[in-house]
Amino acid sequence: MAEKKASVTYGSIMRDLKARKFAPIYILGGQESYYIDKISDYLAQNVLRPEERDFNQTIVYGLDVTSSQIIDMALRYPMMAEHQVIIVKESQSMKDTDLLEKYFAKPQRSTILVFCHKNAKLDTKKKIYSIARKNGAVIFDGKKLYDRELPGFIDTYLKTKSATIEPKAAQMIADHVGSDLNRLISELDKIIISLPENDRRITAETVEEEVGVSKDFNVFELQKALAQKDIFKANEIIKYFNKNPRAYPVFRVLPQLFSFFQNLLIVDLMPNRNNQNEVALKLGLRGGWAAWDYMSGQRNYRAEKLIQIIRKFREIDAKSKGIGNPNTDGGELLRELLFFILH
Repeated sequence: MAEKKASVTYGSIMRDLKARKFAPIYILGGQESYYIDKISDYLAQNVLRPEERDFNQTIVYGLDVTSSQIIDMALRYPMMAEHQVIIVKESQSMKDTDLLEKYFAKPQRSTILVFCHKNAKLDTKKKIYSIARKNGAVIFDGKKLYDRELPGFIDTYLKTKSATIEPKAAQMIADHVGSDLNRLISELDKIIISLPENDRRITAETVEEEVGVSKDFNVFELQKALAQKDIFKANEIIKYFNKNPRAYPVFRVLPQLFSFFQNLLIVDLMPNRNNQNEVALKLGLRGGWAAWDYMSGQRNYRAEKLIQIIRKFREIDAKSKGIGNPNTDGGELLRELLFFILH
């Protein structure tokens, strides 16, 4: 019988957990530790009642435990409870995981065994994962979100906290914090605490006040200025960045602007590029309003120029990493890029 490859997502796992549909084995891996922590914390806090945990919940670390010891623990029966929970943190440090194959082939159904394999992609083609999956294991590989996905993540998270956010404010936070979801959640939680009970809406002004990000001088506004070929505004923003290099380092500014111009080339080659909704659908944006900068940009940049700009981005990126550039700082590189784009 062919192995069933069901789509496993953070959302699908959490839905099952909240419905108390537990798997005997969870192998949680990937570069994004936020999801691993959320799933393992939920299991630790919700499978057993507080009075059941002393005898039926065990947390160990990969460096301190062997596979044989884990198997011995997993084969025990729970005491005065339906389940026992074993959580192996930092399981990527374990050396003898092949020994787990036999247990994975016939797991103890009253045991919930959780492996937290952080900051490392799971090699799910290995035999051990195939055996685990065939016998009811949940295997999750949490990937880092792309920059373009961060505003959507912010919006979704805030809705769970009965708060809303303006698109510009969401982009400001995403630009400032980046794709570290634990840090992102920390910043959002701080903003939520500051909101009055009668107004749970986060605006650009809220972000400026609570996070310290300028609502007028940020990567979101720079992208808009470049799309509109607003030379004065773009240069003002770059000057601001150069005065605040720790908040706006070149390695943080380049990826978002590169993504914009790369997508703009895709838009320029679309037959229906004047339709905002079609552009948004093509680029995977959250709605027609999110395509506004692309509608402006396509009027100011054609394919030939966009190809040249993308090449320039690659040159500036290499220089920012010291390739063929022993002295020029990030601020000067951004000014060089800006001049090339606008002229």
